[in-house]
Amino acid sequence: MLLTIADVLTPEVTKACRMMLDSADWVDGKVTAGHQSAMAKQNSQVPEGSPVARQVGETILKALGRNPRFRSAALPLKVFPPLFNRYAGGQNFGTHVDNAIRTHSATGSRIRTDLSCTLFFSEPDEYDGGELSVEDTYGVHRVKLPAGSLVLYPSTSLHHVTPVTRGARVSSFFWLQSMVRSDERRTLLFDLDQSIQMLEPGGAAAVKLTGVYHNLLRQWVEM
Repeated sequence: MLLTIADVLTPEVTKACRMMLDSADWVDGKVTAGHQSAMAKQNSQVPEGSPVARQVGETILKALGRNPRFRSAALPLKVFPPLFNRYAGGQNFGTHVDNAIRTHSATGSRIRTDLSCTLFFSEPDEYDGGELSVEDTYGVHRVKLPAGSLVLYPSTSLHHVTPVTRGARVSSFFWLQSMVRSDERRTLLFDLDQSIQMLEPGGAAAVKLTGVYHNLLRQWVEM
């Protein structure tokens, strides 16, 4: 399931975070790439241990914790601290699959990457190119969202970022380990949860389907 979530950050918060990122020190993006990805990756990143990365990352995680659509779709167990990248001057990221395991450089903690996330800090009209292209069984999906919005997709997907030929594409990217490993099962649970929200609260159908939801979750969850 590929899902976009609008306005994860408010315009005011997005602007403040972008100002901090623009003032940060940037390094070659290959520092967080695996061997194969490094050969396809051309961008800049804010170092993981940067105070700016930590502060903006904490802002993102708090906002996601308050976002019911994100929680329903991702069912997050562990979230890797957000990282930040910038593409400009023709930079791009060739087709690749994200590493199955990510290790935090400071703590040594590890997560299994079930879902990948990109949160945009540049408005679409600020740059040309820079689309995130995600491949699945239904074809290629091109994603270019307003600043403050996020896309969530399975980390098993082949994906790439097209060359940025004008301006700069600034974004956050990170991964999470879900309580439900299977993308198919997560999709079923998300669709069921969204359907329950459309029913009359407290009605017989809502109560019964809520029970079905939690009983399925009980069978599928990994803690």
